[in-house]
Amino acid sequence: MEEKKIIILDLTDCKYLEELHERIRVAFGFPEWYGANMSAFDDLLWTECDAEELIIIGENTLPKEFERILAQIHRILDKKVKQTQEDHMLYNDIKPFSYRIES
Repeated sequence: MEEKKIIILDLTDCKYLEELHERIRVAFGFPEWYGANMSAFDDLLWTECDAEELIIIGENTLPKEFERILAQIHRILDKKVKQTQEDHMLYNDIKPFSYRIES
């Protein structure tokens, strides 16, 4: 049986938006040319991410200024969760995606 691919995104004590995007790029294995914005994250999540699960660590350590960007990230991830679940019901070879937030 194939092992489940899990990505761990550690945001602990991230202070700057550029640093957040670099952590995203590295955790997801996105290419160097990753655009470091939410549109690029959304696009590459669909085309470059074959993980079945994402674990986000350290969200609670981010400054208040990150609330809006975190809400965007969650919306993008929620969209992927919903779509992959629907696709999995139609096509067995498409694996559902999930994510969870840990302190």
